[in-house]
Amino acid sequence: MEKDTIKTKMLPQKACLAVFMAAGLLGLAGLCLAGRTYLGGRNKNVMAFLRAPEKHPEYVLDALSRCGEAPFLLPSRGFVGYLWDDSFRLFHRHQGIDIFAGTEAGKTPVYAPYDGFLTREEGWHSSLIIRVPRDPLQPDRQIWLYMTHMADADGNSFIEGAFPPGTYEKPVFAGDLLGYQGDYSGNPVRPVGVHLHFSIVQDDGAGKYLNELDILNTLDPSPYFGFELNAKSLKSSEIPGCVP
Repeated sequence: MEKDTIKTKMLPQKACLAVFMAAGLLGLAGLCLAGRTYLGGRNKNVMAFLRAPEKHPEYVLDALSRCGEAPFLLPSRGFVGYLWDDSFRLFHRHQGIDIFAGTEAGKTPVYAPYDGFLTREEGWHSSLIIRVPRDPLQPDRQIWLYMTHMADADGNSFIEGAFPPGTYEKPVFAGDLLGYQGDYSGNPVRPVGVHLHFSIVQDDGAGKYLNELDILNTLDPSPYFGFELNAKSLKSSEIPGCVP
């Protein structure tokens, strides 16, 4: 389940939508729908932040923060630039959130957002997953917290040495240091911007996590952190803040 690539985020603006729909080119119209969030919206904000993070302190959420009585701590400091259910390309829906550090790889800490049992599968360079036996918002089910991109472009891991590949079911507690944000994509010539991808993955009912690459297997993280992190609820130009 470890991610190897990141999404292409520059797509046509909504001005092209009417043109393609009028021409009956629904596939191209779909590309416009997928991309309209980004031109002048979230993609613009992310690019501005990555170029000059010091100019945008208002974008940044602190690590270990949350709103109100929400159960989870934000796992890393930075700008939550891309949200759950964003769409980077046709028929693709983003399964979690991307937290951009605005620093070099290996500098910004990543922490456990909640108590649970950590697994790092063999072959995972940059990823961890934490089993939470009782979902704090729905205690009759189990959930999993997936985090990735914690390695440099060449795959040198920034995950703490206490969690080597092959770690299974190691207890961790909210606030424990897990590693550092990186820019690993699986392709050294195409590193991603330094960030942490985080998602909440559902259980298969038999004690195993489902495939994180399908958004239907993930949950909206907004109520878990108290921040508005759902792309359908936040305008493309708005910065995530506490849920009203």
